Amino acid sequence: MHEQVFVADIVKEATKHGVVSKVTVEVGALAPIPAAELEAALRMTTGWEVEIVENAGTVQCKCGYHGAPKITDKGHEYTIYECPKCGAKLPRVVSGKEIILKDVTVE
Repeated sequence: MHEQVFVADIVKEATKHGVVSKVTVEVGALAPIPAAELEAALRMTTGWEVEIVENAGTVQCKCGYHGAPKITDKGHEYTIYECPKCGAKLPRVVSGKEIILKDVTVE
């Protein structure tokens, strides 16, 4: 359950601001954990209100495509994606692998 590593990092950062009631977390489509799994783990561990903002991500392909990847499969700890224009496997990721604590609401 490596999502607990991400939860611990978010909790550590969020609680620096005080007694937390809500967090907003941006989760990229190419992040190592699905957004729904991270949301469930955060809610279960903390009891906070959790808002997840999903980022579709951006890839750059040798064919010239620059935009959201076509995700063909996503699971716990993996994402398989390709260029939606030419079908090339694993175009270069520009963004979308990140998990970012965007906002913290304190009591």
